[in-house]
Amino acid sequence: MMSNLLIAPILWPLAVGAASFFARRNRVACKTISVSGVFVQLCFAVALLLQVQDNGILAYQAGAWAAPFGITLVADTFSAIMVVVTGIIGLMVTIYAIADIDPSREIFGYDPLFHVMLAGVGGAFLAGDIFNLYVWFELMLIASFGLMVLGGEKAQIDGGIKYASLNLIATLLLLTAIALIYAMTGTLNMADLALAVRNLPDDDRITVVAVLFMVAFGIKAGLFPLFFWLPASYHTPPVAVSAVFAGLLTKVGVYALIRLFSLIFVNQIDYTHGLLMVLAILSMAIGVLTAAGQTEFRRILSFHIISQVGYMVLGLALFTPLGLAGAVFYLVHHIIVKANLFLVSGLTNRLGGSFHLAKLGGMYGRFPWLSALFLIPALSLAGFPPLSGFWAKFTVIKASLDVGEYFAAVTALVVGILTIFSMTKIWHEVFWKPAPVDAPAPIGSITHAFLLGPVMMLSLITLTLGLWPQPIFEVAHQAAHELLHSDLYIEAVLGVDALVSTPAVLPDAMKGGG
Repeated sequence: MMSNLLIAPILWPLAVGAASFFARRNRVACKTISVSGVFVQLCFAVALLLQVQDNGILAYQAGAWAAPFGITLVADTFSAIMVVVTGIIGLMVTIYAIADIDPSREIFGYDPLFHVMLAGVGGAFLAGDIFNLYVWFELMLIASFGLMVLGGEKAQIDGGIKYASLNLIATLLLLTAIALIYAMTGTLNMADLALAVRNLPDDDRITVVAVLFMVAFGIKAGLFPLFFWLPASYHTPPVAVSAVFAGLLTKVGVYALIRLFSLIFVNQIDYTHGLLMVLAILSMAIGVLTAAGQTEFRRILSFHIISQVGYMVLGLALFTPLGLAGAVFYLVHHIIVKANLFLVSGLTNRLGGSFHLAKLGGMYGRFPWLSALFLIPALSLAGFPPLSGFWAKFTVIKASLDVGEYFAAVTALVVGILTIFSMTKIWHEVFWKPAPVDAPAPIGSITHAFLLGPVMMLSLITLTLGLWPQPIFEVAHQAAHELLHSDLYIEAVLGVDALVSTPAVLPDAMKGGG
């Protein structure tokens, strides 16, 4: 049963994608398959998380090939909770897409591409070796590129070229790093790599490889200074596609950074995690400052992705129990909130006929309930208590203060304040000021339950995470414990005998049983 749960987040969406491909010309059948398929995927994900909570880290060796020689799938608390959030966003966006994606895009394969992308995301979260992590990233990239250019509009093609070009550069760097580390260690299994890197002499070769991985996954995560492809492309496709890209895809890059720099590259923490600290601070600052100068709804939100990724990487750079727990909590919070804000932008576009702030206005007087649906994720993104963003920011800032990283803490606090400016700007331009006399005509109705339901559900999740944060914090702390105690991961994959001759390398914050 446990092996089936590990395989399900990958094989199930592939099967649903195939079924939706053959049914794509029958809209009712295709949407029924898509929605029910993602719902079942979410159920599999929740079952997997519960199994991990009950039994500890789970590992599956494909074809009964013993690690490190075969394909390994691994689910710890961190990867399991990411698979659950993937299911939540997948379900909400699939429902929203029923009313957002036009029939021509559906006929040309929107639903199959969407499910293949979800399979790539699930595979990346569960991959137990670096090469298969690359494979799932590429599957995700191919499907997401198809979704971005589907429809063939000029802005989509332009954004798609930038999106694909920069991600292909990241892929080249990733393959180079994989080749180098394989030449140095003779293995690509992540648990085996963790042991092999411990036994390597302290020289600059492993540092070079670590930086290559940092750059490759930093591009995919939208980390400074590698982010410029993101705001140039995420605002071009339909809203349902933008939402899943903004909420989910960059976080796969963040996940990979956390996985590699907590499991494998921990021998030179002062350098590698110090560099991550600098990049995190710059990402927070540059992202929020560039967002302040934007005048298009989705471009503002896109630049804020860069800023918020900085908070997550800051938690990794601190490399303490509270810092990593904050990073995990921040990932969950941000995926929910950012996807929701993009969905809200789609609703305002339907009512106002544009994404440009200057062409919008008067939403509060006409649609006060839409104003409330915007304020919940917007205030959460800015860090207002008692919403989920407050607890996420508070945890990361507290973790920074605990280890004396005062500049990082002050930067995180100031960036949170500046985020309020951007959200206030959207509020004033879209909801508060009168509608301009030359405003474009609405492009559709939003009374459709398929549009409102996902936004309301994601807002409810945001409120729940804020008002009752303890359950998710407990899961986040368990994930942080497993990340810091990498022997738990190694033992689950290779067995306890593999650890006898290679003791764990613990960060200073964990030495002495801390």
